Amino acid sequence: MNTDDRINDRILRELSREGRLPNTELAARVGLSPSACLRRVQDLERRGIIAGYRAVISPRARNIGFVAYVAVGLARHANDAQKAFERTCLAAPAVRECHNITGTMEYLLRVEVADLAAYKQFHADVLGAFPWIATITTHVVMDSPKDERA
Repeated sequence: MNTDDRINDRILRELSREGRLPNTELAARVGLSPSACLRRVQDLERRGIIAGYRAVISPRARNIGFVAYVAVGLARHANDAQKAFERTCLAAPAVRECHNITGTMEYLLRVEVADLAAYKQFHADVLGAFPWIATITTHVVMDSPKDERA
């Protein structure tokens, strides 16, 4: 790895921890002048390496009291069934993440809702209404001692 790559890695590490870090502070942390640091950040943005910035909103402020990872197995493995399921997930506000995975299940969802009653409704009205679901396994999040999603 060359020096440029190591500096870019340090920039990315710092910004992933603190996306609103002022450029002057970022430059000091990675050992560059502010102008050189800004050029590198802009280049990383232009190349799509930095895909965006976002605010992390507390679950309480969004009325989220119940989080679960839901593994979903489809009865039909055809492309049209998968695309239809993905469209269902895209349209469901409770589904915060949808991952097509390998193994015994096709999808892993992160579902965030107000409470158990809201999850029950999501389970019945969204997942239960999808015609090609074979299995649903829910893993309720009790605590998150480490969560680096941004």
